[in-house]
Amino acid sequence: MNELLTNISDQFAQRFPTWDTNVLFITLASLCTWVIWRVVHNRLETLVSKTRFYWDDLVLEALKTPISVLIWCWPATISAGLLLDDYMGSNLDWLNTLKLILVIGIFLWITLRLINNVEENVLTRSDKDETTVQAVAKVVRLFFIVIGALTIMQAFGLSLSGLLTFGGVSGLIVGLAAKDLLSNFFGGLMIYFDRPFKVGDWIRSPDRKIEGTVERIGWRMTIIRTFDKRPLYVPNSVFSNIVVENPSRMLNRRIYENIGIRYKDGAKVETIVAEIKSMLENHPDIDTQQTLIVNFNGFAPSSLSLMVYTFTQTVNWIRFHEVKQDVLLKIYQIIQQHGADIAFPTQTIHLPPQHAGEEVNSNPVS
Repeated sequence: MNELLTNISDQFAQRFPTWDTNVLFITLASLCTWVIWRVVHNRLETLVSKTRFYWDDLVLEALKTPISVLIWCWPATISAGLLLDDYMGSNLDWLNTLKLILVIGIFLWITLRLINNVEENVLTRSDKDETTVQAVAKVVRLFFIVIGALTIMQAFGLSLSGLLTFGGVSGLIVGLAAKDLLSNFFGGLMIYFDRPFKVGDWIRSPDRKIEGTVERIGWRMTIIRTFDKRPLYVPNSVFSNIVVENPSRMLNRRIYENIGIRYKDGAKVETIVAEIKSMLENHPDIDTQQTLIVNFNGFAPSSLSLMVYTFTQTVNWIRFHEVKQDVLLKIYQIIQQHGADIAFPTQTIHLPPQHAGEEVNSNPVS
């Protein structure tokens, strides 16, 4: 038995004199490591699924693919270095830089995946503001991308101090050349920080023909879906120069109507006004804490005008019209109950009694 093991060892040493640096051995080691990682990952996935926290699930999901890529790519760079070193007969210093860039890239990839996972998870919760979550995620992503890019530049031997100095000079030139792009960028920041509206809000501008539901707030432009389902792409800089109304943030919706009563029903107006006001004060969908006015408002050309001014509890557009319909029908019922009616445009021709029945002759004969 000892002689057999000795023979196998001698044959292995003769065939692979540098087995520790052999590409085949490195590949097999990578395969074994990858299999171990998948087994460990599946085991951890089972464990974290039983916990109450969701952060461990997000972190594990972010690590899955990048770690697998690292397990294969890192040994691949070592194998490439060994092959090229034997072939070219010189040390390849750039491989060390490549390994550093690989590590930086993997770290950045994991970070971005984690940010995306956290963003998607938070957006699934109904109590979170979608606009704020997206804004924070974009800023964090941009921060790590910039840090990663600067680290890679430094790995290539570039001086960051010189780069920042050059950036200060060139930034002015770029800023002048791309002022519209920068104005849109800072306009997007203004929307994120001032928050005049958010994704899902119904907005409109009396200054421009802009009205619809906000679908997306980007760094350069905001996408608004109009009520006829057309997309409207508005540069963010526009919102710094116009007035924006946000009906989605209304506290109440107003019912404001002028109802005409016939002149011959003038004696019943005071009673009708009192009953309409009482009906509104007891209506479950009317906010009695807000202004409520029901008054005889004036003499119209063919009617006595009653003003109805009140606010509904709901701000939903569809529900508002249902409440308004109910209020108007009840007002009409009150008017009908007192034998009165809604006036319609009429004209009365008045002839003095002494001229009644006389025929007007426009061409008298002398």
